[in-house]
Amino acid sequence: MAAYLSMGEAHRRIADYLSRVADSVSSSDGAALASLLAVSSAQAPTPLSDALSAFPDFPRLAADRYPHLSDLLPPLLRAIHSHSLRRFADAYSSFEKAANAFLQEFRNWETPWAMEAMHTVALEIRLLAEKADRELATSGKNPDKLQAAGSFLMKVFGALAVKGPKRIGALYVTCQLFKIYFRLGTVHLCRSVIRSIETARNFDFEDFPVKDKVTYMYYTGRLEVFNENFLVADQKLTYALVHCNPQYESNLRRILKFLIPVKLSIGVLPRITLLERYNLLEYADVVTSLKRGDLRLLRQALERHEDQFLKSGVYLVLEKLELQVYQRLVKKIHIIQRQKEPAKAHQIKLEVVVKALKWLEIDMDVDEVECIMACLIYKNLIKGYFAHKSKVLVLSKQDPFPKLNGKPV
Repeated sequence: MAAYLSMGEAHRRIADYLSRVADSVSSSDGAALASLLAVSSAQAPTPLSDALSAFPDFPRLAADRYPHLSDLLPPLLRAIHSHSLRRFADAYSSFEKAANAFLQEFRNWETPWAMEAMHTVALEIRLLAEKADRELATSGKNPDKLQAAGSFLMKVFGALAVKGPKRIGALYVTCQLFKIYFRLGTVHLCRSVIRSIETARNFDFEDFPVKDKVTYMYYTGRLEVFNENFLVADQKLTYALVHCNPQYESNLRRILKFLIPVKLSIGVLPRITLLERYNLLEYADVVTSLKRGDLRLLRQALERHEDQFLKSGVYLVLEKLELQVYQRLVKKIHIIQRQKEPAKAHQIKLEVVVKALKWLEIDMDVDEVECIMACLIYKNLIKGYFAHKSKVLVLSKQDPFPKLNGKPV
């Protein structure tokens, strides 16, 4: 049971908090203001949350003491109070009112001294919205707070996407929007923000903070994976990996989770030590299947980790690796045949491929194999042609198995 708190002590604690907020605004202390606006990170109960419970007239106290901040302080205190009581939907609604009031003040300030505080507001509204939506969904109500948070952040982005020093904060807000859109499954909404960042003359990408650039490249790289633009995805995700702080191994793992399938699609295989270090062993059998030309192993790996790959959105990318596995299988047959019959090494009977697949417990007839070989030739994974009547694949004597050289199949 919490210790008794007198009205006088509760009044003093609330007044002290209000004073610190007002002082940080009047002295343009962005760091101090940011810490005071962090609602969701506060562990309940706190001295302030206890005081708010003991002194229910706190909104009037805030409005009377600081009338110039009357649109900001009362809803901010309500948000803190509701969050401490784990009423997250109420906390979000109050914080959104406070956030709109803060945004209005931020627009009026000529310098970007409050940028850290603005970023805290952007983060807090997303985190509170996530908590509120979980609460609403549990109670059978419409979880619409995260969508509302996205609308608010678009207003913040509009305030930052202007000429002047405030534009440096736009990329952080963009990344918060990405997190919302990915969670809601509305990634198509990312496009308008991306266009603003990449085409507007207001922005020079290299001027943004490194951590924001890494996050931006991570999310835009994931978007390119979904759109099967693997070369662009490779560039963006590689940028994120190279510039990510090496101390944050969990972030490196998140990047590699998408970069590895992209690399596989363009013919670059990771070392097993990399998979072990970052606990990405779900890709181990996929890599082994590509090395061996083992179609059965690839399909088993996809089946075993199907839920995981589907959730991260890379299943279809990995499924398309089958063509590379077929290429490797034919190459192994070619190597064996070259040892046994060097003069006929470039002539591979389709029946031999059928037998190899049957050994892998995959039943296909000659016609099916012929279709696959035609696809390999079309995709430039094999150089050669068919002797259709004799059902023979005739390989080119020069470079019959071209390397992908960083190009997707």
